[in-house]
Amino acid sequence: MCVLIFLSIIYPLYFIVIASISDSTLVSTGKVLFMPKNISFFGYNQIFQDGRIWNGYRNTVFYTLAGTFVNLLITLPAAYVLSRREFRARRLIMIVFVITMFFNGGLIPTYLLMKDLHLTNTMWMFILPFCVNVFYLIIARTFFESSLPSELYEAAAIDGCSHFGFFVRIALPLSKALISVIGLYYLVGHWNDFFTGLIYIRDNKLQPLQIVLRDILLSNQVFQNGAGTGGAAGGYAQKYADQIKYGVIIVSTLPILVIYPFLQKYFEKGVLIGSVKG
Repeated sequence: MCVLIFLSIIYPLYFIVIASISDSTLVSTGKVLFMPKNISFFGYNQIFQDGRIWNGYRNTVFYTLAGTFVNLLITLPAAYVLSRREFRARRLIMIVFVITMFFNGGLIPTYLLMKDLHLTNTMWMFILPFCVNVFYLIIARTFFESSLPSELYEAAAIDGCSHFGFFVRIALPLSKALISVIGLYYLVGHWNDFFTGLIYIRDNKLQPLQIVLRDILLSNQVFQNGAGTGGAAGGYAQKYADQIKYGVIIVSTLPILVIYPFLQKYFEKGVLIGSVKG
């Protein structure tokens, strides 16, 4: 059963890989199932020869790393403070946070707000406005409440440790699993962010990779649908349109697939085992 589930998950990804280097005609007629045929890297050559790809990669890497850093910088301290029972306003503040999960002003008021804050068409649009995900905040707060025993803080307080010192020196080192999981979720969210660039960014030099890949797909869609097939150039582009389409999928997902195995162990490892003795 596990083998069947694994194959059903891995085959679509494997098919995209072999389809990106196979003849598009053979792929569309169903003749490419397990092995690539008539191997050609024309699609990847066209993708990586486009200067917009490298500009989009550079922008997305910066938005992803800076955005994830800001997300964790705000989410983790906020979650720790809201987890402390001696903080009397924590319930009221948490209610305010939760309300934002279900109610918002809508797209147009949000756009007008971002415009008045002079964030539209700037790189900070990807980093500052949505720096806290309330769902991840709740997860982090619950983790701090349930996984950091009160005796741990009491022992640190006896030694003269403040809340800030406890958070930096004890809570964070014991929360590697939490930081890794939430950080990965934030990172994937920034990497796949398509809507922000589409709505709030007009400068092509600031566009993330996802928007660049969308433009490449749209430019090839014309030929894929049959337009321009009367000429040699049109037929040539149509022939390799599928290769470019599948190549774009690989280019956009490969970095995340490479990073995930290094963080997977934190999804199943309890780092707090043995932290409290006696």
